[in-house]
This record gives sequence, structure tokens and C-alpha cells, in this order.
Amino acid sequence: MPRRAPRTVLDRMRTPSGIPGFLKTASVCTLIAGLLSPLAPAAASETAAAQVTAAANDHCGNQCSDILPPGQNGNATLAQILLNQAFGTQPEHAEDQLGPYANLAKGYSGLTNDKINNFFNDASFGVPADQVASSVKPAGRGDVTIVRDKKTGVPHITGTTRYGTEFGAGYAAAQDRLWLMDVFRHVGRGQLTSFAGGAPSNQGLEQQFWRHAPYSEADLQAQIDNAVATNGERGQQALADARAYLDGINSYIDASDSGRTFPGEYVLTGHKDSVTNAGTIEHFKITDLVALASVIGALFGSGGGGEVNNALSLLAAQEKYGVTEGTKVWESFRMRNDPEAVLTQQDGSFPYGAKPADPQGTALPDAGSVEPEPLVYDRTGSAATASATGASGQAAKSATSSAKRGMSNALVVSGEHTASGHPVAVFGPQTGYFAPQLLLLQEIQGPGISARGASFAGLSMYVELGRGQDYAWSATTSGQDIIDSYAVELCQDDYHYLYRGTCTPMEKIEQKNAWKPTVADGTAAGSYTMRVWRTKYGPVEYRATVGGKKVAYTTLRSSFLHEADSIIGFQMLNDPDYVKGPDTFQKAVQHINYTFNWFYADSEHTAYYNSGDNPVRASGVDAEFPVWARPAHEWRGWNPATNTADYTPPSAHPHSTDQDYYVSWNNKQARDYTTAPWGNGSVHRGNLLEDRVKKLVQQGGVTRAALVKAMADAALADLRAEDVLPKLLKVVTSSPVTDPAASAAVGKLQAWVAAGGKRTETAAGSKKYADADAIRILDAWWPLLVKAEFEPGLGSDLYTAVTANLPVDESPSAAHGPTGSHAGSSFQYGWWSYVDKDIRTVLGEQVKGPLARTYCGDGNLGACRDTLVGTLKQAAAKTAAQVYPGDDVCAAGDQWCADSINHRTLGGIKHGKISWQNRPTYQQVVEFTSHR
Repeated sequence: MPRRAPRTVLDRMRTPSGIPGFLKTASVCTLIAGLLSPLAPAAASETAAAQVTAAANDHCGNQCSDILPPGQNGNATLAQILLNQAFGTQPEHAEDQLGPYANLAKGYSGLTNDKINNFFNDASFGVPADQVASSVKPAGRGDVTIVRDKKTGVPHITGTTRYGTEFGAGYAAAQDRLWLMDVFRHVGRGQLTSFAGGAPSNQGLEQQFWRHAPYSEADLQAQIDNAVATNGERGQQALADARAYLDGINSYIDASDSGRTFPGEYVLTGHKDSVTNAGTIEHFKITDLVALASVIGALFGSGGGGEVNNALSLLAAQEKYGVTEGTKVWESFRMRNDPEAVLTQQDGSFPYGAKPADPQGTALPDAGSVEPEPLVYDRTGSAATASATGASGQAAKSATSSAKRGMSNALVVSGEHTASGHPVAVFGPQTGYFAPQLLLLQEIQGPGISARGASFAGLSMYVELGRGQDYAWSATTSGQDIIDSYAVELCQDDYHYLYRGTCTPMEKIEQKNAWKPTVADGTAAGSYTMRVWRTKYGPVEYRATVGGKKVAYTTLRSSFLHEADSIIGFQMLNDPDYVKGPDTFQKAVQHINYTFNWFYADSEHTAYYNSGDNPVRASGVDAEFPVWARPAHEWRGWNPATNTADYTPPSAHPHSTDQDYYVSWNNKQARDYTTAPWGNGSVHRGNLLEDRVKKLVQQGGVTRAALVKAMADAALADLRAEDVLPKLLKVVTSSPVTDPAASAAVGKLQAWVAAGGKRTETAAGSKKYADADAIRILDAWWPLLVKAEFEPGLGSDLYTAVTANLPVDESPSAAHGPTGSHAGSSFQYGWWSYVDKDIRTVLGEQVKGPLARTYCGDGNLGACRDTLVGTLKQAAAKTAAQVYPGDDVCAAGDQWCADSINHRTLGGIKHGKISWQNRPTYQQVVEFTSHR
């Protein structure tokens, strides 16, 4: 039976069952006929004499490039939405970066430096005079000009005053992403359903994020006040910049409202009337920026969590094997500090989050006592349906998992190993694929600001990832643990707890939402209340008993109530008078409290720094598990009133300058630096980059094209096929394979491995994979072999508990795991290291940091071979329709489509699918030729 593709975190933002069917409750023709007044055309540019952004101080020498699909233009009028839905036509610049991005998958093999911009944009500063599409002075201001180029429509904002520059940035952002920005601020406030409709996917999304950051308006304002008060002149400048940026956004709202060129989604969701223009688009206010930041921080920059799930799997291991042996087994699967893990920083040791020799204060739950804390109350109408409650359950699971969405990759090579003698970098964030995109491109030039790159929509007062005059920077999600769980002992009733010996009431935070059907979302009327109980130790996440005592498990995050603080670091990165080399770059990103790996390249140096407010934990506290909420186990220096604490110093964070090369794909940062996600072991997708870049560096003479090719090649690799399948086949072929079906399957798999183990089309646009049968077989075999290999030894309870900590698989077509289907990013979370270590042990090969026990065939090669051959036969017999059962975008059995990247619609414009690639969404290719 066809299944629906599971929604990724942000896919739930879609108005009603997805805006691919955005107009499902009314035909396009009926809507067009109902528009009694003519639709306003797209806003006419104030195109005076072409003004060209000055390209002075650009030290890239035409060797900086970038790309961000599908396109810069993320706003569409009602007329444009209707035309797109009816005929597939695209607004200008809505998808003109999608084709070049997609074409790299089959075009990278013959890539040379002079062909890079066939697949990327020229990211030089400025716009050549003959490439100016428009030049606008927003709101008639004389201190800022927005020039857009013909090829991509990217805004190049040039201001003569700081206020004017930021006003222009806000105006340009609203031109390109107003609807998306509005959606995001409502997600951050837990108000999405009231704004965009009550579809179950919308319910799930707002529940997931509001659970993570249940802030009141006072909380949001306090963040701003704190960021300003604690950062001196830079804090004051950030506040002034934010206010000017908001003025620009709101000026565009007013202009688009009076000109009737606002995004058409406002009509389709009932906020504006297409005939009378009645209705309001609410102005943005400064607390909206914090609400937006809380969403981004939750998605990409808050590592850790999952302590209660860890406790449950530990208890299952101890139940199976006894306390001592069970703990040993658990630790071997956890892989806190695996000696075979690929590292970003190759030298040094940076102890953090290690297992204490004598754990203190651990508060493990009594068996069977853990219950998730309810979030949703008082359901009415469509909020009470099975699909709505199912979305709530999935939201809760995603919010409390340690397998967070941590994506993005970086390849950086020192000038010592490049053809030019200058460092080369290919890097960018994997933020998923959405229409419009979560990020936007821009160039900002003004007093104290000089940068081009990408920023999250609604937070683009500064470039967040990009390039300056003579340097470039980017980030990957690092995921080190900045979240702890505390067991607060209850007193009086279920809503009072002991805080430092005093029975203290919990704080109740509520958000009431109600919705009714609209053209965009036909979901029936409904309502509910989201309720979170907050303590000094953070929001309540679970209820349980510990040693018979009733407790609430809370979650305390070091960035809780501090999402606004990171604005200072981004301000510094945009300031050419601040960042002048690797040292000042590292100092800038130290001001960013999100858990990121930061990379830097200029014409002479490369650098790396791991950011995040890593709390200094009390001696003996094991951060993997809940601990008692008592002073002895609190973060050192913790002030509950401000949620501040002592943090590890910059010297304790992984950091370096001019390493031969850096690679990062959300892998382990450095030796002894504990990784929060499970599975950072011998096989990680970071190995796909490490192996390729290490080989290039050994050969020497690395070029931009060579590094792009390494990235693009890794982007098509099946991690299982490249790093695990050869060992599995070694066991299978340890004796002759006589069964015809198994033998045929082995032959196909061997041929695929010999061809490189890629998931790639036979030819560009064929929508058919080379080695299609082998890919189908492995996709079917992996979950079968993992279960058959490990469940007999672990037992069903422990096996199930560990799979709750770490999904078994995350292939491109996998409809489970944290990224879901059609999301591009793949092979981050899975049991590849477990299989690899176990199979190598069976083969008698050396394994550093082995599993505590051998599982396949209980360690016997023949028995292990029988297990693998038996499951291989089962897999080979599965049809394509069984392996790829179809969803809401693909027919059953369509392998290419099952893998394909689908830009999930966050508005009214939709785009076609592209062939799978596992690469950054926004990506830079940089090589600076000179330095100031």
C-alpha cells in the first residue's frame, strides 16, 4: 500500500497537506474567475541609471563562487501562484539556480576551474554594469541602493549610512522571503496553526519547536535586553541594526500592501482579500527576530539531549547482562570517544563530556515508570483526529531525541598543498530543500559591513555564512552536548518541586491556538492548548519515579533564553575592520553560542573553531544520563535567574590554524571530545570526505575544481556500499555461494562496489540508476541483516532500545530517521559502525574500540555467513515496489524518485524533483588571491 513520505522537521510547516496541493479546495479556474479586480503586476523597479555596486576591496580575483537552489525569489503574487499551480510557470528567479545545482551530479567528472561557474554563481563583489537588472532606492531613501543582477536576481545592497544599509537589507529580505519570514515567526511563537491552518503537519511542527523554546513575550524581550546590556558598543550597534532592518521589512510590507504586490499566500490563507484588499499583514517587531532565531538554533545549533532515552537503553542492557556487563555493552554501542572515528582536528586532545571514573548524582528511572509529559490539552474539532494526535506523537519523539538534524560539510585545504599556494575551500550548510529556501543570498556593503553570502530569512541583517573582502567562512553542525536532564523531586503535588530544599511551584506557560478552513488549508476547524511546565532546571519533559520517589525530568540547555546572544559574533564576521586573519576570526565565532564547527580561509591561512557554550559540569556528573536536581550536581557557576553558568574556555574547544586539511560532515571534532549523537565510530559519512581529501593532499597541487570533484563524488556515494559492503561480501564469499539467487545478488553487489558504489543516473536526466538492482538489493538487505545480526544476541528489548537511540539506516529513500525522505542529506545516522566493527571481529581483523561482544553468528564465521546469506536471499527476492512502496510524490517501485530531492513547499510555488545528491544546500567555492 502506498505510504506518505514522512515529513522532515520543516516540512510540517507547509500549509495544508502541503502546498503542492495548495489549491486543493478550489480550482484554479474558479479562483481566477473570482478575481474581480486586475492583479497587480510584479513590483516595478525604480530603475534609474544603472548603479553598480563598487567591487573595491575584493581580493578573490574572480575565484569565489556560490549556489543556493532553487532561486533567489521566494515571493509570488496570487497571479503567479495560480499560474504555477495551473501551468507550472515560474516567477522570475524562482528556480534559476536549481538547474546548475542539479547538473553537477553528472557534470563533475570533467570539471576544470574555468567550468566551475557552469554549476555555481560568480560570488565576486558588485555587479558589472551590463549585468544590472534593476537599481532601487527603497522607500525613496538616498542612503541605500539595492542592485539586482540579471542572472540570479541576488540583491547587492550598498549603503552610505549604517542605518540605510540595514534598512536596505530588511527591505530586500522582505522582497524575497516575506511569506516565509512570517511563517517562521509564527513557528517560533508556537502560533503556526492559527496563522497558516490546522493541518496535522502544521500542528506537529509548532508543537515540536514550542516544546523546545516555550517563551513568553517577556522572555523574548529579555533576551534582547540582555544581549544589548552585556556587549557594550557592539550590543548597542546590534540593536540599532535590528531596528533599521525591521524598518526596512515593514516599509516593504506597507509598499506591497498599497501596491497589492504582497505574496499571494496571504490571500489563500485568508489574511488578505484579493478583491477589496481588506485585511492586514502584521508589521514585524524586534521580538519576532528572537522567535525566528529560536527555530534556527533548535534545528541546527543545539547539541545533546536524549538523556532519558539513554537511561532506558542502559537499563535494558543491565537487565539483559547484569549491571557490570550491561554497562560495558552499553558503552560500546554509545561510542563516546571511539578511537577509529574520523576527526576534523587531527592533533591534540580536548577532553569534554568524558565518562567520570566515579559517577555522582545519576538519577536513573525505576523500570516502567517513565511517561512523556503531555504538551497538548483541550483538543476540539480536527485537533482531536487520529492524524492530529499522530503528528503530536512524532513531534514529541523528534523534540526529545539526541539524533538531531546535524548537517553541512566542509573541505578546506592549506595553501601548502594547492596548485596556487593559496588555500582552497568548498563548504556550506545542508539546510534541506524547500520552496522558498530557508536561506537567501545577499551582498551587503556599508559602514562597518562588507560581505556576501547566505543568511536565514528574517535574520539577514548580517551575512551568516559567506565571504568578506579577503576571507570566507562557513559552518557545520557540531552537536556537542550543551543539554542536560535533571530529576526534580516533586513535593505537595505534581506541579511543585524541591528547589534547593524549598518546595517551589512550577511555572505554567500556555499557547492557545484555533483555526478554520481556508482556500490553502481545508482542514476542518479545531483548537487546542499547548502547555509547558517550566522549572529553574528547564521545561518538564518526562515524569517517572526514581527509587520510588516521584520526579519530573527536565531539560536544561545552555542556550535556553540566550538565542539572541549570537548576533554579536555574526556582526563581527561581517566587519572588515574586525576580521583580519584567523585569530580574529576565531575570536568572532567564540561569541556564537550555537554548537557549530566554523571554518575559515583567506589567501594565506586556514582555521577552525568549535563554538558553543559548553557548561562546566560538577565533578562526577555523567552528562549521558539524568542527574538529581541538587546544588552538588548543578553546572558550576549556574545562575537560574539568567540561565548563565561557567563555560569551558576557548582553549578547551577544538581549534587550530593551518592544518594540512580540514574535513567535516558532522563527525567527531577531536580526540576526547565526546560526541553527543550516537554512532560516531569507524564508519561515518565524514570518512567519504576524509578519504578523498587526504588522497588529494598526498598528491599535491589541489585546485578548486579538484576539491569540488571530491565533494561531488562523495555526494553520490552510498556509505554502506563504500565502507561496509566489501566486508559483508568477504564473509558471504568465505565459502562458495551455491544458491543461484544469492549468487546472482552477490555478483551484482560486487560489480556495484567495483564501479564505485555510487547512486547515480545512467545519464543525466534518465531517472534510472546505473546498478539499479544492486542498489535495490542493498536497500532491502541492510535493515534485514542488521536485525538478524544483532537482535538474537541483544534480545528484542535491548535491540529496540538501542534503535531508539540510533536509527538503523538513513539511505536517501529511507522513510525513517531524522531527515525523512526526499531530503538529500543521508547516511548521518545508522548502524554502519556497529556492523563494521562486528564483521571485522568475526573476520579476525584488528578492531580498535570493538563492541563488547561479537554478535554476527555469535562470533562464528560460518554461522555469521549463514545469517548474511539468508537475509541476502530475502532482500534479493523483494521487488522494487516492496523496497520503494511509494509516497505522496512517487509511485511505488520508482527507485530514482524514491531517492530524489523534492523541494518541499513552504508557500504557493512548487518545483520539480532533482536527482539525489548528498551535499550542502548553500555552497561556496573559494580561493583568495591576495590579502589586505
